[in-house]
Amino acid sequence: MQNKKKIPKKKYLTVPEFRKETGVSHFFVRNLIAKRELEFEKTAAGPLRITREEAERIKQFIRHPLSRIKLFLRILGPGVITGASDDDPGGVGTYSAVGARFGYGMLWMALWLLPVMVAVQEICARIGIVTNKGLTSALCKKFNKKIVFGIVFLLIVANVVNIGADLSAMADALNMITGIDWMVGAASFAMFIIFLEIFFRYHFYVRILKWLTLSVFSYVLAGFLVGVNWLEVIKYIAVPRLEFSREYLFGIIAVFGTTITPYLFFWQTSEEVEEESLLLKKYRFLSKTNLNKRISRMRQDVSAGMTLANIVFFFVVLTTAQVLHRNGIFNIDSPQQAAMALRPLAGEWAYLLFSLGIIGTGLLAIPVLAGSGAYALCELLRWKQGLELKFSRARGFYLIIAFSIIIGLILNATNVNSLKALYYSAFLNGVIAFPILFAIMILGDSPKIVGSETHPMWVRFFGWISVFFVGISILAMIIFMF
Repeated sequence: MQNKKKIPKKKYLTVPEFRKETGVSHFFVRNLIAKRELEFEKTAAGPLRITREEAERIKQFIRHPLSRIKLFLRILGPGVITGASDDDPGGVGTYSAVGARFGYGMLWMALWLLPVMVAVQEICARIGIVTNKGLTSALCKKFNKKIVFGIVFLLIVANVVNIGADLSAMADALNMITGIDWMVGAASFAMFIIFLEIFFRYHFYVRILKWLTLSVFSYVLAGFLVGVNWLEVIKYIAVPRLEFSREYLFGIIAVFGTTITPYLFFWQTSEEVEEESLLLKKYRFLSKTNLNKRISRMRQDVSAGMTLANIVFFFVVLTTAQVLHRNGIFNIDSPQQAAMALRPLAGEWAYLLFSLGIIGTGLLAIPVLAGSGAYALCELLRWKQGLELKFSRARGFYLIIAFSIIIGLILNATNVNSLKALYYSAFLNGVIAFPILFAIMILGDSPKIVGSETHPMWVRFFGWISVFFVGISILAMIIFMF
């Protein structure tokens, strides 16, 4: 009689043991499970268990530096999408305009605005995490509904103008590269984005958004291709060079409005709620993340996203200042004209990267613009909303998205100069940001709304600095107008 070989029993680890063994965070384990990157078994009693072999695989994986970067990228969520969408064609147009007009004169804002941007987006994300509601719903708890309606109305107006300007810029870029008719290009982009938002669920759609963030690095590459005196650049970054003129103040407000822009406030808050809701709905056996852990993860995410946004801001201004301003080109009619100017001065690759970046960032930003307005209005009207819901369950939400994009497309029929539209929409966002920031600062410091999770001291400092900065800039602009 043959001896049967004994099959060795698998050795299992509990989730806490797995974390101790591999050194990864609780949040990362949840994301590995949600993304089906980690093999596990569920016991009859409920707790999860993971094989020791699987733990060894993860340990080997994270030993390599590139793998650690990959791990970090896996945990990024709404913050990095928000940051990348901040550098939409409107942002590119604004940065191109100030780079051509003032040279290195506004590079200092890339450094000095970074902590302000991180603080403001953390406030919005914290409100979403603590209240588990979008920004509009949270504002309604603190302020009169008429005031909130006014804020939402201003947001949607600014968003629609921004969408129209972005579609125009994308169509111009596509026309330069392929020769496709401008109106055909703009309409095609609009219909494609509407189709994508309505017919694809958030868990799939968010993957596309994350990959589209790579398009913003085209500006970083273009910056290294044009040749720069880095010592001179560092001097301009470290010490602000202020000009007390109407044009310079307009530029400051426009830059502020396209870096700390209202639609990002609403998007960030709603997506924090959507992310957690999706994870718990899809994987019911996962416990709700500890509040402190969620805030810690959110801070990493937001910091990464805002840093990404500022890097692109820096390199667009740097590139246009070096190539255009230094060659006597101080005024440009469109970001595409900036790309055209790069062609003979900086080479074919810089031109192509600049143009493709406009299209890529537009595809990323327009869904965020339309989505943020839809979240805000639906919360105010108490309609169902969410990118994870089917069209039949949230018709109003998706129709607001579709109408916002279509109205933005119709605005292009007015033949408004594309850069002026981008530049003025950024200025409009800067002006609108002032009352919204003021309301958010009060909201995030109200124990009735966020309990004990009021602003940390550094967030409170930089948040109110942003309110003061934009308020003074608007006041000075008004004085110079008269």
